[in-house]
Amino acid sequence: MGRLLLIRHAQASFLEQNYDKLSAIGETQALCLGEYWVRQKMVFDRVCSGPRVRQKDTARIVAAVYRDAGLPFPEPVVIQEFDEYPADAVLDQGLPGLVESNGEVRNLHRAFQNSSSPDRRRANFEKMFEMLIAKWVDGEVVLPAVESWPEFCARADRGLSQCMSANGRGQQLAIFCSAGLIGVAMGRAFHLSSQDTLRAVWMVRNCSYSEFLFSNDRFTLSTFNASPHLEDVSLLTYR
Repeated sequence: MGRLLLIRHAQASFLEQNYDKLSAIGETQALCLGEYWVRQKMVFDRVCSGPRVRQKDTARIVAAVYRDAGLPFPEPVVIQEFDEYPADAVLDQGLPGLVESNGEVRNLHRAFQNSSSPDRRRANFEKMFEMLIAKWVDGEVVLPAVESWPEFCARADRGLSQCMSANGRGQQLAIFCSAGLIGVAMGRAFHLSSQDTLRAVWMVRNCSYSEFLFSNDRFTLSTFNASPHLEDVSLLTYR
């Protein structure tokens, strides 16, 4: 059996102008992951990453910890199939129409714009965003110029298959990615519906890892959303 670890990127810069960079908390999360794996003497035969800065930088920080400890860590290979689903494009192109047509989303959008504190702003945005993505996943929000949810799932699943077929029997593979790929992997392991896959996506913590076992005819979940390296509860984040 091969062993596949999918690592969600550490915390990015949520609601900032450039989301695709690690926050200070995110850098700490990635450092903790590297230190934990070094203590556990985790060895990888191959390491891959999605193309986003937040994905590559999480891998880079973990690799630096290994290097400082004098331990080998494979050079991460960037694979385009592990890019996240097009959340920004769905938000930019899908939200205006939904604000016009859906009263609940319109109210959330108004509340988001008028939020009196950062916490309320974050909470209102998350509710609005999750409603939009759920409707996009169900096909209620159709954006012809944007990759669809089925297209994203097919892309991510294709990348997983390619990586696993390239790994020899019994080897250990790590992929630094985003929550969407982990949801697709959960869907693959448990034959989940689109909405159940999306529910798994919302549950994935920053810089957690999920472990899958695979062979030619088997793909099973061993561990989901593990974060033993994040002992300080302030480091447990979802956005």
